[in-house]
Amino acid sequence: MEQFPLVLIAVIIVLIWLFNSLNVLREYERGVIFRIGRLMGVPKGPGLIWVIWPIDRIVRVSLRTITMDVPTQDVITKDNVSVKVNAVVYFRVVAPIRAIVEVE
Repeated sequence: MEQFPLVLIAVIIVLIWLFNSLNVLREYERGVIFRIGRLMGVPKGPGLIWVIWPIDRIVRVSLRTITMDVPTQDVITKDNVSVKVNAVVYFRVVAPIRAIVEVE
């Protein structure tokens, strides 16, 4: 009975570690894993992903098409005609590792 509190604390710590080590990535997500700041292999996912919690860090990347609205701008052309320009940008990530590591 003297060791019961120590065993209980150890079990709680292990459960917290397991809870933080498991990640679920959805169908439209990929996970880029860094181990102590260094890139580890190919992107993971979708599904249940195991990472070593205090050492590994997972960055989630969405592969869905993202829409960004560019604000309307008034522009004057060479012949002094005022033109209002409005744009919408559509993009999606194809290479998750390159999107995280190479894009600022």
